[in-house]
Amino acid sequence: MNRELPPLGWLRTFEAAARHLSFTGAARDLNMTQSAVSQQIKALEGHLGRTLFHRRPRALELTQAGRTYLPIVRDAFSTLRQGTRTVVGETERTLNIHANLTFAVRWLAPRLPRFRALHPDLRLNFMAEIWEPDSASDNIDIEIRFALRKPQGIKAELLRRDAVYPVCAPGHGVTLDTLSAQPLYDCANLTSSWRYWAEKQDLTWENVTVTYASTYSFCLSVVMAGGGLMLGHDMICSGLLNAGQLHRPFDLSAEMEEAYYLILSPQADEIPGALEFAQWLRAEMAADTQSLGRDGTQT
Repeated sequence: MNRELPPLGWLRTFEAAARHLSFTGAARDLNMTQSAVSQQIKALEGHLGRTLFHRRPRALELTQAGRTYLPIVRDAFSTLRQGTRTVVGETERTLNIHANLTFAVRWLAPRLPRFRALHPDLRLNFMAEIWEPDSASDNIDIEIRFALRKPQGIKAELLRRDAVYPVCAPGHGVTLDTLSAQPLYDCANLTSSWRYWAEKQDLTWENVTVTYASTYSFCLSVVMAGGGLMLGHDMICSGLLNAGQLHRPFDLSAEMEEAYYLILSPQADEIPGALEFAQWLRAEMAADTQSLGRDGTQT
């Protein structure tokens, strides 16, 4: 075993690979190639004289040495971050937050002034994208992810699971008998689809044409203009329903298979404002759930 300290870059690569249990995930976070990550891990293992990962066909698994070394490495990085802040000071606090586009616009943005009033000194950077990332990024402190299942290998918690229900513009004439002949819109790649909703209602659903879009925002724009119906849920549609911009023609819903998850950076405890934002988010979600009935109207 080499008694000299290994290069800092190798340790950073080890931490990322251990967090994802994937060289591919680590490469994405560190903006490296998978081959470069693998080479650095091999170099670190050679330096330590210990194997840190079992290479399985579909994933990595930490060895006993890897499990022992990981918290030591994380503690060392934590000490370096805290020491750096002590030396350079914290003249500005910045929190990087990721959420999908429609959630950010329809749910988060209208509530954000309440958080800013509580934490006026905290700078927020928002990244809103159409597609959810496959894994957490080193550049993100907090993520609200809309996903089919709880993300694995990262610190995540269930925030909320809604129900889906048809929505249309006020005055749009539709009945259950005429629903299948209406222009129907849906967000692509969701399991909580029109067919899923219809099966939960025991409706016959044959040869129905659905137009798919990559984001709820497109569907909302068409439906609010009177162009048809879409499947909505409270997180996206409750405000529009309460404002009279959307209407629920049927009191029929189905619990979504997708849900919203809160993902915190492994260093969240050390990131100024991260825990405060997470706690505020939980409180807003809890208050929202209590004030909303399942029909999407205020109780």
